Amino acid sequence: MVATSQPLATRAGLRMLERGGNAADAVLAAAAVLSVTEPMSTGIGGDAFAIVWDDGEASGLDAAGPAPAAADELEPAERGPRSVTVPGAVHGWAALSARHGRLGLDSCLADAVDAAERGFAVGYRTAIAWGTEPGQTSTGWAASEVPPDLAPAPRAGERVRQPELAVTLRAIAERGPEAFYEGPVAEAICRASWLEESDLASYASGWVRPLRVRYRDHEVLELPPPTQGVAAAEALALLDGSTPELSNQIACARLAVEDARERVRDGADVSELLSPAYLERRRGELPALVAEPAGGTVYLCAVDAERMAVSFIQSLYGGFGSGIVAPGTGVVLQNRGACFAVGGRVEPGRRPYHTIIPGMLLRDGSLRGPFGVMGGYIQAQAHMQLVSAIVDDGLDPQAALDRSRFLVDGDVVRLEEGLWAQAGELERAGIATVREEDSLAFGGGQAILTEGEALFGGSDPRKDGYAAGF
Repeated sequence: MVATSQPLATRAGLRMLERGGNAADAVLAAAAVLSVTEPMSTGIGGDAFAIVWDDGEASGLDAAGPAPAAADELEPAERGPRSVTVPGAVHGWAALSARHGRLGLDSCLADAVDAAERGFAVGYRTAIAWGTEPGQTSTGWAASEVPPDLAPAPRAGERVRQPELAVTLRAIAERGPEAFYEGPVAEAICRASWLEESDLASYASGWVRPLRVRYRDHEVLELPPPTQGVAAAEALALLDGSTPELSNQIACARLAVEDARERVRDGADVSELLSPAYLERRRGELPALVAEPAGGTVYLCAVDAERMAVSFIQSLYGGFGSGIVAPGTGVVLQNRGACFAVGGRVEPGRRPYHTIIPGMLLRDGSLRGPFGVMGGYIQAQAHMQLVSAIVDDGLDPQAALDRSRFLVDGDVVRLEEGLWAQAGELERAGIATVREEDSLAFGGGQAILTEGEALFGGSDPRKDGYAAGF
């Protein structure tokens, strides 16, 4: 089974499985297609993370790149050349393929090359995020900030071709990550940003040990810093000590988000945040009111017949990232450096705070399934809400993803339409609320769960994709 936010991506993942590939091959094919079909949210100019469950063991892929080693401006930039960090996704693709794949990276990129060359029809919600559908808002950047290479923004159903990106993807398929991190593509990236060729040539993704936390009779896996995975883990651990009603979920989310913003840094040890003593003390405290900026991402997952599962997430951060396309390459460069604002300054040669997090659910030491929700800082909050819906309320993946969400945002809590009826109750409890009309503000997720020999999948109605299997 494969679950993604775009129909062509789900189809590409299924084709890998039908050809004898495994979950890693399926995710790579789908992620590559998403780099073509959702250029405002993801691409080979961004970063990626994954959790892989293979033969009873979990491993984490960290494919996030650092700021330039010689960065000479320490004030974080929201967009533009100085917001660009080294794109890690392509090296992460190669690492995942080499360690877990069967069919080779070249086979996994074939559908993405085809989509970029021949074109794809823009989905309705993708067009909204691109900034073109009338009467809608977007959680990304304004349509006027779409890079010239991807303008004018297309309407839903319009076909878009990206021939320069097709050439770059084909070069990666034929020559591996060297085609991206060295040579003409790397030179173009450096001309368009403050990165130097040595920053790209020296980059390598890595494998890390996922964080683990108990929630009821399940175990939840998240990734360590520089991701905010600990925020999702801590929120669930806090909620594990209470009942899962909405007010408790909001309180736990606020505490965990505050701790993550304070403690998550590249290479930081956050194990204390999950210790029983710390959690017990934290439950009785009032959180600070931390505002959560918007961001763009894609999440996807796959489970194969042997029950390898891959939870994968890939992002440019803001809509169209830095707003820069490396000339002649089709590569939209991320603005992940904007997240250095969490710590207050750019750290040369180091990675900023990362919003993107894949998740994995276990029960009794066995796979329950991969899950995730894209959407900038909402991701940790949405992980908690999704897991609670599955574990506490017994919802299937689609029903859990359909459920309305909340977003802790500074001194208010934004409520999706299905939660508006609870606004009065929350207000009486001292929680200021906003009835949010923009459903895109609440992210979009996918999940696949094992039930005996069967697989059940879901794909968020806030996006254009679907879950499918055979």
